[in-house]
Amino acid sequence: MLTAISPLFGDVANGPPKARQDDLKETIHGVQIADPYRWLESQTSPETRAWIDAENAYTQKFLSGFPGRKALHKRFSELLKIDVVDSPVACRGRYFFSKRLANQDLSVIYVRNGIQGSDEVLVDPNQMSRDHMTSVLMQDVTRDGKLLAYGVRHGGEDEFSVVFLDVDSRKPLADRLPRARYMGISLKEDKSGFYYSRHDQEGPRVFYHAMGTDLSKDELLFGKGYGPEKIVSARLSENGRHLLFTVFYGSAARKTEIYYQPTVAGGKIIPIVNDIDARFFAEFVGDRLYLVTNWKAPNQRILEADLKNLAPEHWREVIPTTKAVLQGFSAVGGKLFVDYLENVKSRIKIFDPEGKPIGDLALPGIGSIGGVRGRWDSDEAFFSFTSFVIPPTIYRYNTADETRSVWAKMNVPISPDRFDVKQVWYDSKDGTHIPMFLVHTKGLKLDGTNPTWLTGYGGFNISMTPAFSATAALWVESGGVFAMPNLRGGGEFGEEWHRAGMLEKKQNVFDDFISAAEWLISKQYTNPKKLAISGGSNGGLLVGAALTQRPDLFGAVVCSVPLLDMLRYQNFLVARFWVPEYGSAENSAQFDVLRAYSPYHNVKPGTKYPAVLFVSGDSDTRVAPLHARKMCALLQADTGSDKPILLHYDIKTGHSGGKPINKQIDDQTDIFSFVFKELSMSAPGESKNHARPEHLSSRTLPTR
Repeated sequence: MLTAISPLFGDVANGPPKARQDDLKETIHGVQIADPYRWLESQTSPETRAWIDAENAYTQKFLSGFPGRKALHKRFSELLKIDVVDSPVACRGRYFFSKRLANQDLSVIYVRNGIQGSDEVLVDPNQMSRDHMTSVLMQDVTRDGKLLAYGVRHGGEDEFSVVFLDVDSRKPLADRLPRARYMGISLKEDKSGFYYSRHDQEGPRVFYHAMGTDLSKDELLFGKGYGPEKIVSARLSENGRHLLFTVFYGSAARKTEIYYQPTVAGGKIIPIVNDIDARFFAEFVGDRLYLVTNWKAPNQRILEADLKNLAPEHWREVIPTTKAVLQGFSAVGGKLFVDYLENVKSRIKIFDPEGKPIGDLALPGIGSIGGVRGRWDSDEAFFSFTSFVIPPTIYRYNTADETRSVWAKMNVPISPDRFDVKQVWYDSKDGTHIPMFLVHTKGLKLDGTNPTWLTGYGGFNISMTPAFSATAALWVESGGVFAMPNLRGGGEFGEEWHRAGMLEKKQNVFDDFISAAEWLISKQYTNPKKLAISGGSNGGLLVGAALTQRPDLFGAVVCSVPLLDMLRYQNFLVARFWVPEYGSAENSAQFDVLRAYSPYHNVKPGTKYPAVLFVSGDSDTRVAPLHARKMCALLQADTGSDKPILLHYDIKTGHSGGKPINKQIDDQTDIFSFVFKELSMSAPGESKNHARPEHLSSRTLPTR
């Protein structure tokens, strides 16, 4: 906890830190744009660091005043300090997986020899750093289970280094990839080398490294000429005979290119598709090449391409498009397991290699599937299942006799039978029907007084499906309603749903979210003083826009790792990936759209904004934390209410992943302390006394 405050910003007891306002204006496409806090874009300047320290001290002072913090911390510890196991990768009798024990901060990479064998530690990051901010993640393993590639990540950075481990000897090889942003590692089965995709400043590039050689001499295979706005991945087929290169035109790309290279000596790179404005994903199944695409099929279909004649006119449709959205497929045990979403509910249908239906994979209930994992020449598969009130369970499945058993189960101390889960539909501003999941305790009274947590995403073709979270569990246990609408911009209903919430149609996403809040209020679930909204990344943009467009509708806002300055976002880190989704202010027509909703440019001085907690940190190397810094300073200066505007800023954690469990518990305790305090809620075992200390009021904030 930070306590020292720079004299430049005064005493935290007299209100939030005061940030310098510059009279900086620039003209973009003939429009004058003010940017008074651009100086906060400089992350390492002494003035910015002093301001961050003061903000953290002010935030911790405020949060420490909530009497239910100990109770929240205790319950989050109970929910999160459990044994957690990931789905394994099976390699000829060896099983590789990550597991975190209840008393550990970070997940450890294990190997199990035989299905009934004991779990043996391969890589333990808990021993790598005192603060437990160094984590590891599996990258690839050879089919014989003798060579493992894993990443080493510091803090919350997206960048990591790569280590290669001889599994038999438990010794790392001399070969190592330095810290960088990698898009995949593929090991050759004979362990003579590996393929890797690295995103450099000039753009994405694919290399081949021969083991035991100098990295500087690695062969550049693919990517030359592609700029930093493109993403390129390389993947070796399961049998090692085929290499695929995929070029993404940004995140959730509307267009991809696919290239193929036989791995035999002298094999040339052959284009499969590079001139069709659609999305393609390629997968080798043995020596057969399947393409998942939304070309002439918004809900996607599966085609087969003949390696002897790759022209599109020779492609064969294997699995046609349907009303359900085809999310992807796995090839295991000679069968195709195809993942569908039907009204945002997972379903796995099974087909033979020619596309003949075989049946469905029986699921434990309505929820989300973590994907079927296995090998084409093996009957052994694994998949995970979860729902809002069902913690993740991993199943081992025999594709031949269709039997299944539990591989691992997360034993979370909750009582699922206490909860009701339902899906409702409501109308957005333009009349579009939007589905929303609701979770609450049974027998909830609809009297308009229930604390409600509304969260969403709405972008990048990402589908928000039912999944267990400790956040939702604790909230509902505390008498709250958890609400998750499936906004346009996501992938729940195919590419048309996605495109209805991107570029010039992005406002639809915000309208869908605001309409969800209005529906919850009109149906007497809650009222504005009892309604909290939360979102991260693109979801941070979502709640930032909702905050500035309808500040009257919410009692508390949690805005995490957000995009908020939409006129400059494209200039930082990897944000060029997102221009196909949002557009760019460099384009005059797109500038008008972005300026209309950009949260940073739509803060109105004197408006009574609700309480807001911005969450970000130095190690976010995906969404620049400058967005949260600038928006926090602006809102603190301009709000006309006495509600707190806070910044929760960590110097080590980043956008996602890599955070030790004790840090997760501390952070969730802070977030819930903020929301519980602002919505006048009681934590478990706490008396109902939530008065905000007067010395922490925001009434002393200056306005521009």
